[in-house]
Amino acid sequence: MTDRTADVQAPAEALPDPREGIFTVDRPWGNFQQFVSNERVTVKIITVEPGHRLSLQTHSHRGEFWQVLDVPIEVTVDERTWSAAPGEAVWVPVGSLHRMANKGDRPGRLLEIAYGDFDEADIVRLEDDYAR
Repeated sequence: MTDRTADVQAPAEALPDPREGIFTVDRPWGNFQQFVSNERVTVKIITVEPGHRLSLQTHSHRGEFWQVLDVPIEVTVDERTWSAAPGEAVWVPVGSLHRMANKGDRPGRLLEIAYGDFDEADIVRLEDDYAR
């Protein structure tokens, strides 16, 4: 497996860094990547429309793993902002400031696996384009 995982510091929390458990298994038809096994997680596919971005936010009770699926997505984790390429994996530690944005001209999707207690009320928005 080629390691394209973003180099973001792991949290001091007890939550494991899921990048350590990711592995690829080759099959005659191709391969699969396994991200989690027997963990308490919430899994989403997030679609970000062109020209839009999510709020700049933090969470106190969960860390997030993002896998960029089809178009480059601009991601921010704490002080670092970069264009994450399709296939790139990003770890967002508990309490980290984070955001995703689509500066392209096609909708972009990310697989999100949230580790820990998942509750939308746990979102603390510092900036939001939609006045929430």
